[in-house]
Amino acid sequence: MAREEMVKVPSIKSKWKSYNLSGPLFFGSTTQFTNLFDVKKDPKDIVIDFTDSRVYDHSALEAINSLADKYGEAGKKVHLRHLSEHCGEKLKQLHGGDRPYELIESDPKTDPVYGVAEE
Repeated sequence: MAREEMVKVPSIKSKWKSYNLSGPLFFGSTTQFTNLFDVKKDPKDIVIDFTDSRVYDHSALEAINSLADKYGEAGKKVHLRHLSEHCGEKLKQLHGGDRPYELIESDPKTDPVYGVAEE
């Protein structure tokens, strides 16, 4: 479901860890998704790249939100790369307030366009 790599972000002196997802994220894959991450050992910044993935339902949004909260509680930040605009809006509604994640490298020309199934 994911490929991990360490990436050097040019404007940042520290290394960021990147999780490159592939395949759908939905109620049946949220446990596997959550188990990919190591909040304690990961660096201060991680990237979750959705270029080759889709978020299908509310359970997936909850999993992303919960994971971001765990990183936030550890004083770390999650950067969501190439998440659909619709998913980003749903996450903002779900989390509210200050979020321990940010949407990065959003490109309406290449990012997926689809709706997320609600409960």
